[in-house]
Amino acid sequence: MCFSSNKGKTRRKEKKTSRFRAEYYLILPFFVMIFISPSLYSLRKEETKHNILLITIDTLRPDRLSCYGSQNPKTPHIDDLAERGVLFSRAFANTSTTLPSHANILSGTTPNYHGVHENLNFIVSEELLTLAEHLKNNGYATGAFVGAYPLDSRFGLAQGFDVYDDKYSRSHSKNLASLERRAEAVIESALTWVVGRKSPWFLWIHCWDPHIPYEPPEPFKTQYKEFPYDGEVAYVDLALGKLFEHMKENDLFDSTLIIFTGDHGESLGQHGEKTHGYFAYNSSTWVPLIFVLPEIAPGHVEHYVSHIDIFPTVCDALGIEKPSFLQGTSLLPAMKGKRLPEKPIYFESLYPHYSRGWAPLRGFILKKKKFIDSPIPELYDLDRDFDEFANLVERKNVAKLKSQLNKIINDMTPSEKVDAAQPVDRKTRERLASLGYVSSVQVLQKKNFGIQDDIKTLLPFINRTDDAWELYKDGKQDAGIKLLKGILEERKDIDMAYKNLAAIYQETGNTEGALAILEQGLNALPTSYEIFIEYMKGLISVEQYDKVISTFEKMSIREAEYDPEIWNNLGTAYANKGSFDEAIKAFEMGLSLDDKHPELYNNLANACYSYGFKTKDPFLFSRCFEYYKKAIELDPGYSVPYFGLGHAYKQQGNLGGAIYCWERALEADPDFGQARFDLAMAHLNSGNKVKAFEMLSEYKKRHYHLMSPAERERLDALMEKCQK
Repeated sequence: MCFSSNKGKTRRKEKKTSRFRAEYYLILPFFVMIFISPSLYSLRKEETKHNILLITIDTLRPDRLSCYGSQNPKTPHIDDLAERGVLFSRAFANTSTTLPSHANILSGTTPNYHGVHENLNFIVSEELLTLAEHLKNNGYATGAFVGAYPLDSRFGLAQGFDVYDDKYSRSHSKNLASLERRAEAVIESALTWVVGRKSPWFLWIHCWDPHIPYEPPEPFKTQYKEFPYDGEVAYVDLALGKLFEHMKENDLFDSTLIIFTGDHGESLGQHGEKTHGYFAYNSSTWVPLIFVLPEIAPGHVEHYVSHIDIFPTVCDALGIEKPSFLQGTSLLPAMKGKRLPEKPIYFESLYPHYSRGWAPLRGFILKKKKFIDSPIPELYDLDRDFDEFANLVERKNVAKLKSQLNKIINDMTPSEKVDAAQPVDRKTRERLASLGYVSSVQVLQKKNFGIQDDIKTLLPFINRTDDAWELYKDGKQDAGIKLLKGILEERKDIDMAYKNLAAIYQETGNTEGALAILEQGLNALPTSYEIFIEYMKGLISVEQYDKVISTFEKMSIREAEYDPEIWNNLGTAYANKGSFDEAIKAFEMGLSLDDKHPELYNNLANACYSYGFKTKDPFLFSRCFEYYKKAIELDPGYSVPYFGLGHAYKQQGNLGGAIYCWERALEADPDFGQARFDLAMAHLNSGNKVKAFEMLSEYKKRHYHLMSPAERERLDALMEKCQK
């Protein structure tokens, strides 16, 4: 849980609302207050502020909601919400990935202003005034409850929230679990915060579930077996039912402004895009948008609007000042039946540009026409062709459209840009990769792009690397390898082809082949850090520790300044060479970059244990206890630090402590053979032969087939000793 304040406002933070009137009433003499007229009491009552509930559902297509015409899945709770409010049938995200979309919503500006262009390489700058901060300055309690790691507080959206609930357990590198939590858990935490809270409050709830992988719980898993994405949407609708039921029971619908939207859509194969994040077609940028405001009658609005319109609409609905930097338009007039002024809707999809160096993709929607600027430009008439099948662009009008787009971008870009670029650590990359965002740190950018750099040209190659991996997983290893090699013959710059081919070689025991293909990848793509880090891991797996160290020293890579995984690899190489002093320095450097890294704490503990034992330095040895316990605290399911801590206790003569720790290690990992064997020996040495025999019998059942003849002979002798 992260707590945020409004300290350190800079040039873009606007002044807090004056509190003169509140202070004035506080100092009025009592006898004056007695004679305040009934009309003033009535006025004060009317000024009661609405609560605000913002609900964002990740990766939500409007056409999967019944209120937008879907027949399947059924979404009765969201439909009920739509019947209470105003549904915008043509709302668009300004970006097609999670972090920038939420930055658009909460800042009321496009990425041209706030500078956040994709999930990995950016953070929301403290310079920005967010909706949460603005509402907090106007007397609101603020709470956020998010469902997945791309909205972790480290990415900057926590500013302005009293409570920012991003509770995901930290895991060691071999167990990247808990990257998301289900909608029910998010909503339960949010309700705990809001129950009994005095108005006014601003509550943001984010549910991640429809995002890939599509794994809805039962009964939706069975009911939507053929369409698991739809099952996720149906599940989220059910989870929201509990929230809406609470609002009904506590009459909150009468005092709450509700905004319901998605951060972006999901292509589901349309235009050759399996998920989202590459293109900016309507399949991934069209989003649901519903406003429920007690004094506004329900209805439908067909104006073309976007996420950046939410912030000014909230201000208008509450009657509070709109910050001058907002780039959106209040939608309140449209909800009252009035026309909105025609304004261009800017959009972009720059994840492939920043992560892979592909051509940028930007565009705008105006008067129901949509222009997509890329090396292969596109123009669509959304009134007649909302699914964007017929490209109407002509060479003669491209220059005019590009000029129009450039003007829109210039108008939305401040003279002094916000610095939102951030160095990212490996843990962030691994977590995002596990969620489908396979990216690398910012690569060297080209200035001129051709058709060969267009996303439409390159995405089919990424799709083919996925197909190759699926072939391998289906037991068709040779076919998968052949496909990947074919890709690399056509294009030397497809990073995923190198990674997937190396992964197949590694998993099938061909480590030498894996290292060779990764070396080829580094030669072709020297800025691909993803390939580099896999290469370093491969070297460690074959115990080429000197090469790990020399490669690190030779590369002098800038990522070493902020990536703890580099230092973890380096420390591991030093430790395995017996250079424990250098290993400790490397692990400590890694922890200075990420102090919530369980594996680094465990490795540092091991180094202190070994170095302290080697040098007979009791102080150095004693440090290992703190680090083992910290690793366990961060990841209770991590078996290895329990094992190390047990040996540290044994070294101190605390056999009971050792037994306790090894039992916890086995609870975390029942296949941890060495922990089971050491636990058996501890029982044997303490005289508990029955328990020792029981542990050794289980050890034999699990590991006998992997043992050498000498090891089997030793085990049998120990078991015989237990029975005497």
